[in-house]
Amino acid sequence: MKKLVTGWLCSVCLLLGATLPAYAADLIMTAPPRESKEAGNKLYTPLANHLSKLLNAKVVYQHPGNWLNYQRDMREDKYDIVFDGPHFISWRLEHLKHDVLVKLPGELEFYLVGNKADNNLKSMDQLIGKKICGISPPNLSTLTVLDRFRNPVRQPVIKGIKGGMGKVHKAFREGKCQAAVLRTTFFKKKLKQADRDLLKILFHSTPLPNQAISVSRRVNANLKNKIVKSLTLGKGVDASKDIVKRFGGKKAKSFIPASNAEYKGHNALLEGVIFGW
Repeated sequence: MKKLVTGWLCSVCLLLGATLPAYAADLIMTAPPRESKEAGNKLYTPLANHLSKLLNAKVVYQHPGNWLNYQRDMREDKYDIVFDGPHFISWRLEHLKHDVLVKLPGELEFYLVGNKADNNLKSMDQLIGKKICGISPPNLSTLTVLDRFRNPVRQPVIKGIKGGMGKVHKAFREGKCQAAVLRTTFFKKKLKQADRDLLKILFHSTPLPNQAISVSRRVNANLKNKIVKSLTLGKGVDASKDIVKRFGGKKAKSFIPASNAEYKGHNALLEGVIFGW
């Protein structure tokens, strides 16, 4: 009889273990490797610590190391809480059934610019086979331009520039490429009027929703609601303030609520453009 009871108890324990929600284990939070591991830890760990207390679950920030790891681990559904751009978010909504919870205010728009004095450059088609300075794909800025050149044998050559939009503009000004991709806010607010006067706009991308946080199916509805409330109105506003300041600009005070509908369809910027998507 004792053996039967023991066996029954073991079976129950195994059954309970199999049915425990996935968030009983560590939840992995991440973001693109735009900064070093040390800088990433400093920026995102305060939010991970806050979410751990809020959700009563261990939330661990994991720096992906590099873009290849980031894309691979994302496709393998290893991440639970992710802060990144609309093209990645849209892909996860479509293929991994993520839900987007909160976003930064504003929209993402880009200009493709050329030298106003270049009379031979009048349209985007004249850039086929020519160099365009921009942040290397899968950065959204260059993907919005490549999306206009779907034929792989009739595309410009992206000259990848590290260090942000300022470095992209500097490389263009130094003659390292015939055109450049700049965020509209950088063009309007960071460039001097004298610099803007030297440029002509060849293409203005369609506005896209800003960077946001999405979560995996392993985060239940109750926890999702807690995250939204905290990051928009609660203690999460302070925990995420450095992220908002860096990526949202001076006027952004906190994340704001977001919906899946805003991010549907933008995965097309990745699929068929970047290998592996």
